[in-house]
Amino acid sequence: MAGLPTVKLTDVQPYHTLLQLKEELADILEPQDARLLERYFLRFDCENLVARLAEEDVELDCRGNFSGEAIDGLIEEARQTDSPVKGFPAFMADFVREYDVHAGDQKWFARDAALVAYYDYARQCSNTMMAEWYELNFNLLNILTALIARKQGWRLEDYVQGSNDVTDALLKQANQPDFGLGQELDYMKTLMQAAETTDPVEKERQIDALRWNWSEEKTFFEPFDITALFAYIVRSEILERWALLDPEQGRKRFTEIIENLRGEARVPEEFIRK
Repeated sequence: MAGLPTVKLTDVQPYHTLLQLKEELADILEPQDARLLERYFLRFDCENLVARLAEEDVELDCRGNFSGEAIDGLIEEARQTDSPVKGFPAFMADFVREYDVHAGDQKWFARDAALVAYYDYARQCSNTMMAEWYELNFNLLNILTALIARKQGWRLEDYVQGSNDVTDALLKQANQPDFGLGQELDYMKTLMQAAETTDPVEKERQIDALRWNWSEEKTFFEPFDITALFAYIVRSEILERWALLDPEQGRKRFTEIIENLRGEARVPEEFIRK
């Protein structure tokens, strides 16, 4: 961590692309830490899997853990057996078979289904902070989906996926403005404000700002362990995405949102005592 350049909101471009950072870390991480971080990059493999199922010759995101050849082998073997495919998490072969059943169903969205399956797997991570990160993103996906479904008058049961306390609340307390989660989730107010934003780019900025602040708060007192490195990767990806989309004005607006969220956040009591 001491050897990595500081990731700042004012950076126009990140010092590393996510791929460069991944490749650099591959040579220096202990095996157990490398395995923890592989789970993060597996999200790109899931997106590659969806893309490959939809189009055989599509170019894949090289930030994943598996080559295109390996993904093709997974698809072929999954279609020949009902068992997991060696070398891949079991849910990936299950998803291939699910895709073949549901492709073409207008109420089934392959990318969302793949993400939910991924987060179900990732939330079982042995590292507490990382498991909480995946839980956060799983919840964001479902809450935002539920808000859209409710606004459109759709049955939430058809769109909310997976299972945890948040999904239970979304389905059981659908008539409450905040689904009864305002007291349970400290980010619920911020997320609902973002959901009401009509500009889709601005909405994404606000949601990424929520993620950024979360990653900083969770590693505030642990600046040099594997969770801090994980948070560094999270923030690097956020910066990389916005640098590609909107280098100057996007960066300024993103910084404003972050600072506003920080102003609303409560300073940890332990920090005040120190």
